[in-house]
Amino acid sequence: MVVIKSIIFNNFPEVVFGLSTKIAADRKPSFYFNLSYSVGDDERIVKENRKLFFQSLGLEENRIVVQKQTHSDIVRYVEKYDGLMESDGLITDKINLGLAVSTADCIPIFLYDKKNKIISAVHSGWRGTQKKILHKTLNKLSEDFASRAENLIAYLGPSIKQKNYQVGEEVAALFDSKYILNENDKYFLDIPAVNYDMLLSFGVKKENIEISSLCTFENNALLHSYRRDGVHSGRSIGVIALKAADDK
Repeated sequence: MVVIKSIIFNNFPEVVFGLSTKIAADRKPSFYFNLSYSVGDDERIVKENRKLFFQSLGLEENRIVVQKQTHSDIVRYVEKYDGLMESDGLITDKINLGLAVSTADCIPIFLYDKKNKIISAVHSGWRGTQKKILHKTLNKLSEDFASRAENLIAYLGPSIKQKNYQVGEEVAALFDSKYILNENDKYFLDIPAVNYDMLLSFGVKKENIEISSLCTFENNALLHSYRRDGVHSGRSIGVIALKAADDK
């Protein structure tokens, strides 16, 4: 099984983190190692895939919140497993409760308040980014949990990079021109850069931010991509959780 880890979270042994890839359990095309029930894959296989992935992180499926993502700006605090909740941002301070983001091009963002021991998981495509879901998550952490920017650690996971993310002119117009590449009247949007700047604007230190260099569209052998594979694309899941200090 190939699982993507974060270098920056390795500095915090109390944080459990991993993001699945296409490679595990000798799964075959078209969905490969897929963790979504909503793409047409065999539900029995998806259930087995989830169990294998979560167990590889030392977590149990009934202790992981896999939200129903709707490209919204809804951010929720969770205290226990809830399999029916619609949102695109999750926050918890509970031990051994995983927060999950499902992705196949959108950017998954994971936050850790190292002082107050609070974690967050955010799903942000162009719609969520335009609605500033990350900024709203940061504000909620600040207002409801007294999180301070200097204590926040952030990981921006694999996503589709600008040169492969063509959008319509109407979408490009929603963003500052510095995030748009215009080539022969074709518009390309830099979603990671928008979210990175939101972190900086909030006051998160550059040295506390890690951005994955992996492009979901380009890395066909490793990552799912809806833009590349359409209805034949599976989904990856990224999970962040807190464990007790004395857990091994």
